[in-house]
Amino acid sequence: MANLSVNIGNLQLKNPVMTASGTFGYGEEFADLIDLNQLGGIIVKGTTRMPRQGNPYPRMVETPSGMLNAVGLQNKGVDYFVEHIYPRICDLDTAIIVNVSGSTIDDYVAVCERLNPLDKVAAVEINISCPNVKQGGMTFGTTCTGAQSVVSACRKAYDGTMIVKLTPNVTDVTEIARAAQEAGADALSLTNTFLGMAIDVERQVPCLSTITGGLSGPCIRPIAVRMVWQVAKAVNIPVIGLGGIMNGRDALEFILAGATAVQFGTANFVDPQATIKAIGYINDYLDRHGLDSVNQLIGALKT
Repeated sequence: MANLSVNIGNLQLKNPVMTASGTFGYGEEFADLIDLNQLGGIIVKGTTRMPRQGNPYPRMVETPSGMLNAVGLQNKGVDYFVEHIYPRICDLDTAIIVNVSGSTIDDYVAVCERLNPLDKVAAVEINISCPNVKQGGMTFGTTCTGAQSVVSACRKAYDGTMIVKLTPNVTDVTEIARAAQEAGADALSLTNTFLGMAIDVERQVPCLSTITGGLSGPCIRPIAVRMVWQVAKAVNIPVIGLGGIMNGRDALEFILAGATAVQFGTANFVDPQATIKAIGYINDYLDRHGLDSVNQLIGALKT
């Protein structure tokens, strides 16, 4: 078997395949379907300072080659995670990464401070890109100053590996990427969902209670690959690619474009074993091409 391990800052993953926040719960929900220990990492659902009920229903709708969601970061808060979830998943043999979100900078800092002492949390993913909340989230990720303010504050509060999740809903994603790097990010993940909208033409009303929501799935993959390629050339920290990855071949597109690792999101709803199959596909690909390590593919696109 080829060497599939990759490094995200000081964090080593056994392979580059992870699950995207909000699509895999806390991992426990999929434990009867796959061996969680085979994954490179699990990014748990978005975690906030205080419990959040999320947005009113309906908050999810299928679209051509994808889906729109407006869940709104529903979760029971960081204290519940620390006291109830963490003890149940901390012994998994995979990297546990917590997605952190908030409405204010103080919210982000409070969550990071609460997570900082947890030895088995391998990293945090600072979410400055959620399009489904009225305050915070994507608001911070659409300007360089906003991104820097959150990332620098979280950097002071968290000692471990810090990934920053970027929004695609900007004019130039490379500017935001460089700002996050300068503020202390160890790695970047992109892209989050694209802002979209669907209408029930018979009822003449929006399909989502929030009117707009985040578009994910195969329909966004070509745009996400392009953004990863651009950002990987603009920064000197690892990039984690996501956006419509459904199988191993899709994952390799992102890796060749410059991603060190990838995240599977919508695919988990379609095929709960998509991640495990992708790990096998990548290994077989390396064997077929006579390569010893997946690192030989990172950014290996020939242009």
